[in-house]
Amino acid sequence: MAGSISRSGCVLASSTLQSIPRASRPSSRCVRTFATTIDSTPNPQASKPARPSTKFQDKLNAGPSFSDFVSPDEPLAASEAYEIRTAQVGPEGKKKTITRLPEWLKTPIPVNQNFKKIKNDLRGLNLHTVCEEARCPNISDCWGGSSKSAATATIMLMGDTCTRGCRFCSVKTSRKPPPLDPHEPENTAEALKRWGLGYVVLTSVDRDDLADGGAHHFAETIMKIKQKAPTMLVEALTGDYAGDLEMVKLVATSGLDVYAHNIETVEELTPFVRDRRAKFRQSLEVLRTAKEANPDVITKTSVMLGLGETDEQIYHAMRELRKNNVDVVTFGQYMRPTKRHMAVEKYVTPDAFEMWRQRALDMGFLYCASGPLVRSSYKAGEAFIENVLKKRAAKRNEVVGAHAVEETKTL
Repeated sequence: MAGSISRSGCVLASSTLQSIPRASRPSSRCVRTFATTIDSTPNPQASKPARPSTKFQDKLNAGPSFSDFVSPDEPLAASEAYEIRTAQVGPEGKKKTITRLPEWLKTPIPVNQNFKKIKNDLRGLNLHTVCEEARCPNISDCWGGSSKSAATATIMLMGDTCTRGCRFCSVKTSRKPPPLDPHEPENTAEALKRWGLGYVVLTSVDRDDLADGGAHHFAETIMKIKQKAPTMLVEALTGDYAGDLEMVKLVATSGLDVYAHNIETVEELTPFVRDRRAKFRQSLEVLRTAKEANPDVITKTSVMLGLGETDEQIYHAMRELRKNNVDVVTFGQYMRPTKRHMAVEKYVTPDAFEMWRQRALDMGFLYCASGPLVRSSYKAGEAFIENVLKKRAAKRNEVVGAHAVEETKTL
């Protein structure tokens, strides 16, 4: 019977049976049901919103990946290694975004015994250093040194108060600083002899309130150091003496080994970075005059990067330095001392600093120190000894050897 029922009749029977109550519904083998039924009852769980991600889950996703555990010593890609991170600081409703200091600019806290000894001696002799006044990040490395004779220190002469106000510098400023200490040259020479340093950098604040800018005081200090420690290498990082080139000649011929004067930045940014009395061309004249007054002296300058300069502007500054026979140039990252100073426009990567080092050498500079933490006097002893004195000693030995051979032939 069921086999003779047509397909349309079976479908009609199925639709008719749906209106018959369950109890009176006859059993029929031709009734077909769907494989899956559609439940019209709303699901209470489907209307619930998705569970928000937790802070722990966010931190977990932002953390190391599985590959970091499999090969932890694998070097990071440049995009990861040089990533600039930001953070939200401040109370709720008043938060602001700040840029965190890149990892390559972080330095350890100074704990070296040499560091402590030098600091105690400075306080006892009433001496100042630009390392402390300018908040240099390399103070532990320089004052510690790889050994006692390799340690370097940068003594700041003529007090701790400058008559100029450059927008990058944290040294105190005043129109009328305290008078010079007449015992400072002797105290400085005695302290350096006591420390037994291999290399020392002397710098000073600008003293536009003095007729000679402090040049005689500077020269006297150098001469006393050479009297007490003849083998000590002395670098003088001077100001521009308001363009008085006779004062530049006085310091350049006082017995120093390196004459340094910083141009600080490119020519285009000089009016916005340095004090209005400091000029790019005037700084070039200082370096040129020092070399002319003492051809054997090494001339040196320093440039900060990250102030908004362009590559072409840096090239221009380097070409001008070479025209004026500057021997050594250093490049370092500008780091903002306080919120009152110029903001950092860019954190230059270590790879970019290496590029500028190589280009400086290609342009004919005798030596170039270039890196995020490099400062004008950073590791000055090591840099000077390894890259300048060795070359000059080798040339002198060649000359002496040639003369000895000629004298032997004549005999």
